[in-house]
Formats: sequence, C-alpha cells, structure tokens
Amino acid sequence: MEFRPRNYVAEEQSHALPRSRADIHPLSSPSPQPILRQVDDSAENRTTEEFFDPLRAPDSNPSVEVVDENDFERSSNGIDDSVQVQTKEWTSFKRLLMQRFPVSKMISVSSMSNTIVRSGKAHEKSSSSTHLEELDDSQKSSEESAKVITRQEYVSRLHELKDEINRAWHNEDRVKSLKLSIKVARLLMDTSVLNFYPTLFVLVTDVLDMLGEMVWERIRQKAEFAEDGARFCSLRAENFGASDVPADAKETCYNWFCKVGTIRELLPRIYLELAIFPCWRFLIEQPAESLQRLVTMTRGLADPLASAYCRLYIAHRAQKLLSHETGHLITCVNDIKLIFTRMSSTKETARGGFDDSKRPLVSLMEPSVEFIMKSIFNDASPRRVGRVLVDLGIWRSQEELFCGSPCVSIVLHHLLKELPTDIVCFHALDILQLINCSNDNSYDQYLNYRLVGLRLSEQMSQIATVDAIVNEVIQVVSEYGLDEYLKVVDAYLDIILQNQMDGHLKTILECILKMASDKVLAEDELASLQSILVKLLSHFKDLEHVFSLNHFLQILDMMHGSSRSIVNMHILDMATRNGYVHDPTTIQLLFEISQALHSDTDLVNMKNDDNQQQARLISRFVRMVDHGAAYERHLEFLAECRGAFGSIIELKEILVHSSNCLATKALKDGQNHTGFVKSCIGFSEVTIPSISGHIKQLNLYLETAEVALLGGLVSHSDGLIDSAINCLQSSDLVEGSRTVDSDGILSSIRKLCSLLIMVPGNPEVGILHIPKSILSIIQSRSWSPRLRARLLCAIISLSATLSQERLPYHVDQPEIMGNDLLFFGDSSYVHELLSLMESVLPNLVDIIEQESSRAARGSMSLEACNCIASSFKINEHVLPICSKLIETAKSCLNANDKYLTSTISFLDKNLHAATVPSSITI
Repeated sequence: MEFRPRNYVAEEQSHALPRSRADIHPLSSPSPQPILRQVDDSAENRTTEEFFDPLRAPDSNPSVEVVDENDFERSSNGIDDSVQVQTKEWTSFKRLLMQRFPVSKMISVSSMSNTIVRSGKAHEKSSSSTHLEELDDSQKSSEESAKVITRQEYVSRLHELKDEINRAWHNEDRVKSLKLSIKVARLLMDTSVLNFYPTLFVLVTDVLDMLGEMVWERIRQKAEFAEDGARFCSLRAENFGASDVPADAKETCYNWFCKVGTIRELLPRIYLELAIFPCWRFLIEQPAESLQRLVTMTRGLADPLASAYCRLYIAHRAQKLLSHETGHLITCVNDIKLIFTRMSSTKETARGGFDDSKRPLVSLMEPSVEFIMKSIFNDASPRRVGRVLVDLGIWRSQEELFCGSPCVSIVLHHLLKELPTDIVCFHALDILQLINCSNDNSYDQYLNYRLVGLRLSEQMSQIATVDAIVNEVIQVVSEYGLDEYLKVVDAYLDIILQNQMDGHLKTILECILKMASDKVLAEDELASLQSILVKLLSHFKDLEHVFSLNHFLQILDMMHGSSRSIVNMHILDMATRNGYVHDPTTIQLLFEISQALHSDTDLVNMKNDDNQQQARLISRFVRMVDHGAAYERHLEFLAECRGAFGSIIELKEILVHSSNCLATKALKDGQNHTGFVKSCIGFSEVTIPSISGHIKQLNLYLETAEVALLGGLVSHSDGLIDSAINCLQSSDLVEGSRTVDSDGILSSIRKLCSLLIMVPGNPEVGILHIPKSILSIIQSRSWSPRLRARLLCAIISLSATLSQERLPYHVDQPEIMGNDLLFFGDSSYVHELLSLMESVLPNLVDIIEQESSRAARGSMSLEACNCIASSFKINEHVLPICSKLIETAKSCLNANDKYLTSTISFLDKNLHAATVPSSITI
C-alpha cells in the first residue's frame, strides 16, 4: 500500500478557470447578446425588438382581464356585495356590543319580563283560529315583586322562544308566531338592568329579524307562485316595484301591517313594523318615505335608553332598502342630541353637564350614535356630506362653514370619526373651535382633541395652518392631567415630527417630565408614554440624536414594567440596525438598558416569543459593540456581559466568537499582543463549558484552537483540541435517546481533520494520537453506517494529506513547523500512517455492507472508492478493495448511473498509469 503523491499547487492551477478583467459591471448595461422579446405596439399594431432585463421584469405573462359591461354594471351597483358587507358589519357590531357591556351572572327582571320567567307551557294555548284581538296580552300588575334569574337562563329562554316561533311558523300557525314575537319585543321595554340592555337588544332583534325574513319570503312566494305551485311571475330581488306585485300578495302584506298596527304598546309596535318594514316594497314605490313616520313615533318613548336603541334598530332595518336617503337618520341623531340635552343637569355646574349617576346611561346610548353616524356617512359623496352637516346644525350653510354653536360632545366625537379626511384637514381650526364650544361632559373632551389629531395624521400633507392647529391644541391640553395630556400629545406627535416643530417637541418633553415627576405612572399613562417614545425612536435615524433630546433619558427612567421593556427593545433595535456601536458613553448606556431589559425577562419561559426577542436584541447589541483599538476594554466588556447576561444561552456563543475575533484583530495589527491573545483564549476556554450541547462546544473549541495556532500558541491549541475530543466522546452519553445530528457531527469532525493538517504532531503522545482517538470514537458509537463511512473517509483523506512532501496549507507563523517539515523522510512516520490505513480500509468496506438501503449502499460505495483512489496508488493492495466497492455499487445502482460510470472511468485512468493490470470494466 502506497499513498498517492499530490502537488496541490499544480492541481489548483490546472483546475482554475481562466479569468479576465471586466471593464464594466455585467448588470450596469446590456450584455453583448441581449435577451430579446416581442413587444406589441397597440398604437401602430407592429412588432419591434427591445432589450429585456429578466431581473427587472414584471410578470412575463401578464393576464389580461376581460371585463363584461353587464358585470361592471352589477359590480358598480354593488347590490349583492353591499348586502354582504352590511350583514357582516351588523354581525360584528352586535358581537362587540355584547362584549362591551358585560353583566353579572344574576339579573333581576321586572313584571314586563314575565315571558322569560314563565314556563314554556304557558304558550301552548293559541291556535290558528285565534282572533286578532288576542294579540294584545295585557300586562300583569307592576306591583308584583321583581324576580331574579341567571343571565344564562334568560338567554336560554330567549333561544327557546326563537325556536318556538320558528316551529309555529313552519306549522302554519303564523298568528302564534306573531304573538310570541310581540311578547319578545315587549322585553325591550324593561330597562331596569342597564348593562344587560345591549345584550337583550341583540337577542330580541335576532328574533325579530328572523320573523321579518319569514314574512318577506311568504309574501314573495305569494307574489310569484299560484296556489297550485305554478310560477306566474318573477320578482328580481332588488329591482322590482310595487306595480309588479299581484293584488293577492299585496293584500297579505297589508294584512300583516294591519296586525302590527293594532299592537297596544308603542315600543313593540315600532319594533314589529321595523322587522317587516322591507315588505313595504310590495305595497308602495318609495318605502323609505315611511321611515320618517317611524322616527317620529320614537319620540313617544319616554325611556332614553329604549328610545336610543329603537333608533339603532331603525338604522339597521333601513339598510335593507339599500337607499341612500339619510333624512330619517339625521332626524334620529338630532333627536338623540335633544335627549342628551334634556338629560344634562344644570344643577351641577353653571355650564351644564351630566352628573355621575347619568354617565353610565350615556355610555350605554353611545353605540346607537356610533352606528347611526356610520350609516349616515357610508359612501357619502362630498356634496351629500355638506348637506348632512347643515342638517345636523354643524354648518350654517354649505358656503358658511363651521359655526360656533355647541354640539353634544359624544355626538361630535362620532361625527369626527366618520367625516372624510380632507374635510377634517381643511377645516381643522374650525373643528377645534367647535370642540371648544361643545363643553358638556357627555364625552371626555380630550378624546375629541385626540381624535382630530389621529384623523389629521391620516393625510398630513393636506393639513392647512399646521402651526395654528398645534398651538391651539398644546394650549388646551396643557390644562389637562398627565393621562389626558399624554393621549392627546401622542395623537399629534407624528405631525409635530413631520413638520420639524422642535420648539413644540421640547415643550412637550418638559411638560411630561414636570407632570410625571414624583409620581408612579399608571398603566394607561405608561402605554401612552411608550407610544410617544417609540415614535421618537422611529422618526430619528441616529440614536445619539434621540438621547440628546431634552429629558428623553429622564422620562425613560420613570417608566417600568412591560412598557419600559418595549421601549428598551426599540432602543436596542435602533442602536444595532445601522452598524457597529463605537461611542463608549453610548455603549455604557445601552449596556444599562440591556440590564434593565434582561431583569424584566422571564427566564423560566424563554420559549415565549417576547422573551426570545429580548434575548436576541441583547445578543445583537453585544455582537455590534466595537471598542476599536481598545482591545483590553473590549475584553472587559465581554466579561461584564458574561456576568450580566449569563442566562442567555445564545449570548455565550456570541461571547466566544467575539473573544476569538478580538484576538484575531489584535494579531493582525502587527504589534506583540501575545499576552492579550492568551487572555482571550482563556476567556473562551472558561466560557465554552457553560454552553449546552456538546457539538456546539466542539465547534467552539476548534475555533478557539485555530485562533491559538494563529497566535503561535501550540500548547494551548493542543489542550483545546483535547477538549474538543472529550466533547465528542461525551456527546452520546449526555444526549441520550435524542436523534443524533449526523450532518453536524460529520461537519465538525471534518473541520477537526482540516485543522489537524496544521497542528504539529506530538511524539510524546504519538503522532497519530488524535486520529486514533477519533477512530476509537467512531467504532464505539452506534451511529448510522452512512455517517461512520463518511467519517472514515475523512480519516483516510487526512492521513493521505499528512503523508505528502508539501502540505496544502500551514500556520501563518514561521516558528511553527508543519508535519511535512518535522517528519518528512522519516520512514516510521509514513509507516505509522499506512499501518493505520490497513485497519481502516477493511473496516470501511464492512460498514458499507451494513447499510440496509440499496441506493444508499451504492452511493456510499462510490464515495469510498473515489476517496481511496484519490488517496492511494492503485496497486495489488488497493485494487481488490476498489473492485469490491465497484461491484457493490453495480449491484445496487443502475448501470447507466452517472456517478457509477464516472467513478469507473476515474479508476481506469489511474489503472492505465499504474503497472497493475485492469480488471474493472463497466
């Protein structure tokens, strides 16, 4: 057996591709042979050739959408889409309404809710022959004592009533369905439990909506089908008129409205007519005109809460008509404004307002204002917006803009929320004056100022008189408390920063510091302050500029909890996203910020995304710190980080990498830093054992050993390599039954073999002490045959390389002699290498035969054969092994396999150059 001699310099030159200097960048201009594409010129209807850059091209096969005019008309009308959108919005609104006003488990019900506490048997008496006058179920005496029922029982009873109405309807007992629906509607007369009323409204209107749909469908069926089932007309869902409806269907429809009209109580009568209100389309051409009558009827409802929600139901049912008329909605808003005005107490303050007992009622009525105002401005044109504002009393006329008359604050808030952004931007000063005039306490006034700021931020480029707006707002909010001040300022901060209003920014920060001094910040205040500081960090590109802002760091020190952590995370992100951090003062400040962030990190739940993000930011900060030529200070910084952030596992790896990088940098500056390099290696050597995962430790030991060699510290390198071998020996024992990272182990051992080429052999422990240790580990582990075979190939390649007259690379230190200089010519050295190979090669063949997969076994055979043929001369000792491996590959792979044919060709080439007769054929 004889190693194959290699000339690595000659091989590199022979395999290198020819190179020539490029005069221009290949992407800076069209290449000599541009890619051409056909361009259709629609104007001249001709074909030309044009250069096409595939890197900048859009979709090469753009799809052409063919639009049918009828489809466009249907889409532009948006009837089906509009209905679906309205349905989704109403469903979402109801869900949020119930969540917004939670109630206790037990609620008391008055005598008006006897339908709920009664047993189901009370409703079994009616029949289809019941007379019309039986529809009025007289109330029992209000003197009865209030009853207590659980919320779940109340809801369950309503669901039972809904099912009972549905069953009665499908059993042709429509009078019973109507009677039960009336009783359900009467429940809305009970406002004794205020917070339960929104939930009650949702449950009851679900029942009424169901009844309305059933009535609509019955009348439509009578209009389209005869009694024998024959269809004599078709009413297109959204385009029919009253003139298209047969008389019989009209009579049925009119009968339903008559039945509803005989209901004694006003509120159930309004709700039931609203439930079937879309059916007016079967009777009259302009059903929307009847809405004003119902709006007027609601003025007879004395209870403010019941009347507000009744108007809410009007807005909901009016959507079924798909009409753009908003007169009835404007009347609803004006009526609600009048109710609020009457509710306000003039006894409390000279300017009027709501006492504390009425504030919950105002809050409960707010959803009605919100939904109605949204309905008014839904898809409103600019001209219609002007008319609406005049009708609401906000504008005197469309020529004379916002007037100084006050508006109820809660109504104004939802008006501002729905106004088009361009109107808000253009009339911002007038709006601020209107807010100032509307000084009742139905709504916290600062929220209106805040809302204006948020709306203005939507289109900052369109804001007129920015200085005057900000001056007005700053003057007003300076009289508020800290919480209100922060919320308003937060809304205007983007405008202030965008327009570079440094004076206002300075004033705001001074005011915040003054208000927040000697005070423990509440959660709402912390949230607003967090938003303000994050906006500042997002606006400025330079972190040092942010730190130089007056009182920024003082305000930051006042924060605590999760809000402080979020701001700290933004600071670290900003500090490290633009390159290395050099300034010592900034580094110290960021270190303290990292300490604060680390102390808030939940070390037990490090799998949490937030905790992982905090750990990543701290690690990135440590990695991006650069003390320049102050190497000792940088190493001290790494030691401080190891003590401060020792629980962050990934940071320990970064510390080792940084220490090794620091040692390498010191070695490259041309001065004698041997002592410092030893300190860096000692730092890494102490840090590595605290890192979990033996494969990670192995790689870090190898990296540190490479740095030690670079510094000429051979003894340190030997010790680090021994530590790496110990990690490899301990890997299976610690990792237990976990799946072994085969690729990781293979990569690490290959890296170790590459490093051993530079490491001088130690005759005291044996020149091949480390390769033999690796072989021992391979033989003692239950790794897969594929992994063990590849590891043996790595040992073969290492041995073949060490046998060469000239090694492919050396340590960049003249005083460190490679093995080619130390042992070449020593026959015992080469004999020891060959002796090792005599045991490795048969072992390699046996391991390959253990592979159960035929395809894998064939591939492994070819890989081993190529390795052996590259490492040894083909002689009578090596040829039988290669022949056996080729036969194994032939039995496992297709005869035309490219890897197989190329390997055989390579062997034949080597055989022709040797004296051994060829016995390998395809």
